[in-house]
Amino acid sequence: MNALEYVPVPAFEDNYIWVVSDGHHAVVVDPGEAAPVRACLAKRGWRLSAILLTHHHQDHVGGVADLLKGQAVPVYGPAGEAIAHVTQRLKNGDRVTIAKPALEFSVLDVPGHTSGHIAYFQAADPGGTPHVFCGDTLFACGCGRLFEGTPAQMLASLDALAALPGATQVHCAHEYTLSNIRFALACEPGNVELQAWRDKASELRARNQPTLPTTIAHERAVNPFLRSDSPAVHATLQEQLHEKIFDRLTAFTLMREWKNRFR
Repeated sequence: MNALEYVPVPAFEDNYIWVVSDGHHAVVVDPGEAAPVRACLAKRGWRLSAILLTHHHQDHVGGVADLLKGQAVPVYGPAGEAIAHVTQRLKNGDRVTIAKPALEFSVLDVPGHTSGHIAYFQAADPGGTPHVFCGDTLFACGCGRLFEGTPAQMLASLDALAALPGATQVHCAHEYTLSNIRFALACEPGNVELQAWRDKASELRARNQPTLPTTIAHERAVNPFLRSDSPAVHATLQEQLHEKIFDRLTAFTLMREWKNRFR
């Protein structure tokens, strides 16, 4: 089996459109605009074989119609959201099998950011590494805003992602890492791994390199939204927000609200 390449294609101000290829055919994840995808495929001589969508927001689906012009390829998307051009609607537990490149995904329902948001989990690439395409649910050191779902839904979705194997490469859809790290350090200033990640991520961005993919194990260690049971995070929330922390859902809810107004 050919090795697979996972390419983050920059779009808009801070989006990444992920392209997965075996060197000949390519699957595109969340193409918010078509032009950068077309340029990537043309430069490398790859042929589009499928499109995967995680949720309905325009910066994730806006390029689909243009990419489909002149060709018929399957478009996978969430069953719970009305998205044009989707040919196969998916829900939790469904499987996606693509012949070229050879890919197999299991589908996870991860509502919160939107009501029908899904993620695609690849249990192993040809080298044995797992991958997840999680759209705007999980970010490096952060999570998506709650536009349609509840804190309980988002926490359950993050728990589902955090339960994936630690080596899972996390392909999220935005370069929000540095701002997320600033908030994470406000939540847990004594986290040594987080301090080291701040330095490494800053170096990467100074060279205009992506901070992604991250890994599930790394996120468990540095992402405050995956650490809503941490006593250190609870202590910070009580000190900063003057609120009692009854459980991890309370902690998560307060953190997400704090992050919405954090500067």
